[in-house]
Amino acid sequence: MSMGFLGIQFGFALQNGNASRILQTFGADVAHLPLFWLAAPLTGIIVQPIIGHYSDRTWNRLGRRKPYFLAGAILTALALVLLPNAGVMAALLPPIAIGAGMLMIMDASINVAMEPFRALVGDKLPDAQRSAGFSVQTFLIGLGAVMGSAMPYWLDHYLGVAKTDDPGVVPRNVVYSFYIGAFVLTATILWTILSTKEYSPEEMRSFEGDATATGNATSVTLQEAPLEAKRGLSTIFSDFANMPKAMRQLGLVQFFSWFALFSMWVFTTPAIAQFVYHTLPGDTSSSTYADASNQVNVMFGVYNGVSAVYALLLPVIVSKTSRKLTHALSLVAGGIGLISIYFIQHPAFLVIPMIGVGLAWGSILAMPYAILSSTLPPRKMGVYMGIFNFFITFPQIVNGIFGGMIEKYLYGGQPVYAVVMAGVFMLLAALSVMYVQDKEREVA
Repeated sequence: MSMGFLGIQFGFALQNGNASRILQTFGADVAHLPLFWLAAPLTGIIVQPIIGHYSDRTWNRLGRRKPYFLAGAILTALALVLLPNAGVMAALLPPIAIGAGMLMIMDASINVAMEPFRALVGDKLPDAQRSAGFSVQTFLIGLGAVMGSAMPYWLDHYLGVAKTDDPGVVPRNVVYSFYIGAFVLTATILWTILSTKEYSPEEMRSFEGDATATGNATSVTLQEAPLEAKRGLSTIFSDFANMPKAMRQLGLVQFFSWFALFSMWVFTTPAIAQFVYHTLPGDTSSSTYADASNQVNVMFGVYNGVSAVYALLLPVIVSKTSRKLTHALSLVAGGIGLISIYFIQHPAFLVIPMIGVGLAWGSILAMPYAILSSTLPPRKMGVYMGIFNFFITFPQIVNGIFGGMIEKYLYGGQPVYAVVMAGVFMLLAALSVMYVQDKEREVA
């Protein structure tokens, strides 16, 4: 059911680990990197609620969610192929403009494919199984991310694919990694489409009956569905205004968590290159910078690998504690891990902080959705999962607008302090999760 998410995360990991490197190769300044990374949250904040809205109302030969998986997979695969080759199209536009455009297309396409997978777990599983369901999904996400993160390093060290190239040209090990990512993403999405049965609208109605939204959400019964259908996309705004109370509380947790993650993804490569490998700002074509970039891919592979294993342990930990406490402790581990990077000067030790980051990442991908899905009516699972993405994209937009200025003017052009700031925000997320009202329901 979640196999396609392995492929999505394979491509997403390639983007997270290499987009800053690619954009710097095309001439982007470190302080401007967050602005280019704005493509992801800006497209997500628009695309995911719309995809969720329409996937709730879709039913055809492919199913309910699966048509969106397929469309998103095809577009994402194309973007993966084109992004590292933006320099080849330099006759049309400057490479940096083409690269930023491909990044935006990739993000929009990943969002089209990603959102319905969250809703699919909610569709298929009762509440008592959702912690386990989202944990398995997180395991596959982590496995895909490990593969994607490690691919440039693996191609360089084991197959001898060049890790450097002329100034302004993306190295072959990165380019080939993106090609492989496009293939893996398409193959795994097709796996889910061909192997997973979705419940029909009639079956979904039989599961729901006259169930209403919980928490502070407006009660909407199935008899009101025709009225909502006439209102179309405007229902997204009313659903947003009437979201469950727990969803609003989780919003603060998500803000701190995803502000931290965005900082980590954007600034880790230049931070490690300058702070640990002692490269000069703007140096993107040297062998030393390539080693730093490969090291960051290894670090990201470690945290994703830890998250994959940790995801399988989450249901056990939750059964002994609670979803809230499990998430809070995981976020504390991530915050300590990110802050500790400042105290490390040897590359071999950089994987140690990633253990804590992996615990946080595994929990971020599972626990908020397990808590949220308990508060949502089944017939609105897609749109609310899409709306929930607002609390992921908004902090990234804030960071994208102000993060570069903070790094340049407050931190004096030292990106390592932006990574430390990410750790502080992760600790704030851990504190705020303790105020979330989570009523874990027992369902036979």
